[in-house]
Amino acid sequence: ASWLPFMNAEIATLPNLRRLIGQSVSYDGICCRVIEVLEDGPSLVLLDDEQRTDIQDNQFGEPNRVVPRTYTVPVLQGAELHPRFLQLSVACCK
Repeated sequence: ASWLPFMNAEIATLPNLRRLIGQSVSYDGICCRVIEVLEDGPSLVLLDDEQRTDIQDNQFGEPNRVVPRTYTVPVLQGAELHPRFLQLSVACCK
């Protein structure tokens, strides 16, 4: 069962999704924090709280710097809540 306060896609509105910013969640067993809501989709952007990093390329495609890892989770799939969104949980380490 989903931890989210959304029982259906009709109430997964941008204002309701924005209330999740700052919330700690578990995504595929990784502790993350919701840092942004993308209007297109919509989608949640999660920041990896377990200090995993990625190497970001510069405009020439060359490795440039180490950045915190983020994940983008779609909220909707058609008129329904996306399965990846429904798998988020608050069972997260601190």
